[in-house]
Amino acid sequence: MATRRMLGGGRRRETGEKRRPKVHVRRGDRVRVIRGNYAGSEGTVLRVIPEENRVVVEGVNLRKRHQRPTAANPEGGIITFEAPIHASNVMLIDPTTGEPTRYRRRVEPDGTKERISVKSGNPIPKASK
Repeated sequence: MATRRMLGGGRRRETGEKRRPKVHVRRGDRVRVIRGNYAGSEGTVLRVIPEENRVVVEGVNLRKRHQRPTAANPEGGIITFEAPIHASNVMLIDPTTGEPTRYRRRVEPDGTKERISVKSGNPIPKASK
């Protein structure tokens, strides 16, 4: 299959479909915000938006929206919600030490992949949903 070089380093197939970008955290991971107005705060990843390289973290980047009354919400009012932040502004927390860390992937002999903390060398388990 022939591919052509695209501006920005990405490659596309001839049909025009784009590869899905990878984000270094998953839903349910515990993360610490390292940049921005909420730097230093911790939370759980509620949602990952890989197309925009953004994540929604519980209790971080709170916004308010004024909602007019509807059939579903007859009172309307002011609704507070978590807005997405860029994925580069969060760091995964090692569950054994409680400190932010990068991780490496290790492939086990049976073919399963595992995330390993760079700082402690301990495996980082998959978050339960």
